[in-house]
Amino acid sequence: MDVVHGWRDVPATVRDSVVAIGNFDGVHRGHQTVIRRAIDIARAESRKSGAILFEPHPVEFFAPEKPFFRLTPLPVKLELLSELGLDEVIVLDFDAVLSALSADDFTKQVIAEGIGASHVVVGYDFNYGKGRSGSTEDLKRLSAELGFDVTVVEPVTGEGGTYSSSRARDHLRRGEVREAAGTLGYWWRIRGPVESGAGRGKGLGFPTVNLKLHPGQDLAHGIYAVRVVVDGQPYDAAGYLGKRPTFDSGAPIFEAFLFDFDGDLYGKTVEIQFIDHIREDRTYETPEALSEQMDLDCKEIEQVLRTAPKSPVAGGI
Repeated sequence: MDVVHGWRDVPATVRDSVVAIGNFDGVHRGHQTVIRRAIDIARAESRKSGAILFEPHPVEFFAPEKPFFRLTPLPVKLELLSELGLDEVIVLDFDAVLSALSADDFTKQVIAEGIGASHVVVGYDFNYGKGRSGSTEDLKRLSAELGFDVTVVEPVTGEGGTYSSSRARDHLRRGEVREAAGTLGYWWRIRGPVESGAGRGKGLGFPTVNLKLHPGQDLAHGIYAVRVVVDGQPYDAAGYLGKRPTFDSGAPIFEAFLFDFDGDLYGKTVEIQFIDHIREDRTYETPEALSEQMDLDCKEIEQVLRTAPKSPVAGGI
């Protein structure tokens, strides 16, 4: 999959493509339907398929001081989109210039003239342009004048309602990682370099890797069944997110204890896939009591991961 940055001077190979447009944070099952519709249309018309997305997320641009729960930072989002089979992704810098364009100007200057799309696919709730003033009806009206087609995808629903990024975030804030996975169509994951920790896990008999969550990713604290992916190889692990109330109640940290791994991961980039929430965080009177509980947690997590599928839904990413 090719990645193009910006809408001015795009390569000729990008023009005349069928493109889906959206923020696609989470690339959830509703997003996946929009993307797959674009791919199907592109194949039927013998064209390339693509997606137009915005970086940073508009919420981060308009309120940079307020941490925003991004489900998928750009590298993860691009990988998920690539797995869906897109030919190209156009990443637009969401800046003062782009945010000031009216819906009409965005359609004319960006979609029609800059990118030269032949067909645009959007979700039913797509709004765009300054102040999110443009609707799908505005897009259809202008497309007829500018010479490209528009397909609007209806809501995609499952148990619990319509799939959405906010629904996935709400599940994760409550520790409902299985429910979040049902909305996303894959196990939610974080990724980053392994950092040095306080070493307490090793002293308790559970050496861990430490990873920072992105600001705003306010996942519920507690014990998790996770898979840690190292160089493409998944390892079952017990995960902990919290403030270590038994010790110091400091800043929240994420730690993972890998069951069948022997090696030094310090500085290496790893991925953590969240499979299930085992219990909430709690305080123990002694480190020994904590160690005993961790042993019980690990046994339960091993049971959970033994039966957990690679993907939470049939046909998921």
